[in-house]
Amino acid sequence: MKKIYRNYIDNFSGLSPEIWLLSLVTFINRAGAMVIPFLSLYLVNSKGFTLPQVGWIMTCFGLGSLAGTWVGGKLTDAIGFYKVITLSLFFGGLGFIALQFMNSFYGFCLGIFALIFVADAYRPAIFVACDAYSKPKNVTRSIALIRLAINLGFSIGPVIGGLIIARINYTSLFWIDGITCILASVLLFVLLKPKKLKEEEIETTLVKHGVSPYKNGLYLLLILIMVLSSMTFVQYFSVVPLYYEQVHFLSEDVIGGLLFLNGIIIVVFEMPLVGWLERINMSKTMATLWGMVFLAASFIVLNISDWFGILVIGMVLMTVGEMIGSPFSNALALEMSPKGRKGSYMGLYSMSFSLSHIFGHNGGMNLVNQFGYRNTWFVIFALLIGVTVLCLLLHQRVKKKRILAT
Repeated sequence: MKKIYRNYIDNFSGLSPEIWLLSLVTFINRAGAMVIPFLSLYLVNSKGFTLPQVGWIMTCFGLGSLAGTWVGGKLTDAIGFYKVITLSLFFGGLGFIALQFMNSFYGFCLGIFALIFVADAYRPAIFVACDAYSKPKNVTRSIALIRLAINLGFSIGPVIGGLIIARINYTSLFWIDGITCILASVLLFVLLKPKKLKEEEIETTLVKHGVSPYKNGLYLLLILIMVLSSMTFVQYFSVVPLYYEQVHFLSEDVIGGLLFLNGIIIVVFEMPLVGWLERINMSKTMATLWGMVFLAASFIVLNISDWFGILVIGMVLMTVGEMIGSPFSNALALEMSPKGRKGSYMGLYSMSFSLSHIFGHNGGMNLVNQFGYRNTWFVIFALLIGVTVLCLLLHQRVKKKRILAT
């Protein structure tokens, strides 16, 4: 037992204090992010919007994310990740508080766009911060620790959020979201100081190495994979909660419990799993491929049975896919990003998730509206099989490029 415990703790060793602080701030921020998992339910149950209207609101969510991550990447290269992260957290908190006062369909579209524009500028900046505060050999584990903090926050948030909705109301979530974002920005500002670069590092950062990410064919293939896979993954934050409620008649607190399962599995198992995959020398591209396989399986099993346990199995499969694919695809994107352009490259990487919000939620809602949940899961499964083939192509091309470089 002692050996198991020691091996588990070893997965966390060697990470810098700054990475731990960034993880703490991220946890505080994500623990308060209770609105997002329940947003589709809130829009239907409290605001009375139709499924197609919810789809368009989530498209505005994606457009705000797309613009925010693009600007966030540019700003990260221009003014540094520290300022971008701090300002994004602070003004994002104010945005969450203001969003509850939007009542009309168009007002909510505008409000969600503005909020996510500010909040998602954080995303490319946090990836660059991981790279800046980590030794090269620890980058994947540093990203995994940040993800652990995100998921620990998300695992606690939906449970608390579901209880608050059941016992108080939806609007309380907006206040909690906003206040925790502001607290996270203050904590970061007080405790984390910007990394002081040496003269040669400053010179290297200012010089733009390599081609633009928009002209890098191999990197664009990775982005295509991320866009298509994320379009399916985001269904777990919009269509799937509605499926739980409308087909399986689950209440918000039970739905929160299922989302909690995702987070707690990641918190307990992701770091050891990432450490083990690194020790067996699984490539980042193959890890990304296996992530797609498990994600595809998580959707197709939903059509096997109406038994409640199948929902648990689906959530576990999705979580395993996320644990394998996400840290390694993040690390792969960073590895492919040349110095002086990391903000732009990681901005484009983050934009892939934004694009998935634009098309994923809307597409999922309209597919369900036209063809029902069962056929929607078949379509998503087929799409992910195609993405797996693209991952195999990426793996072969990256392997070939490395052979030619040696």
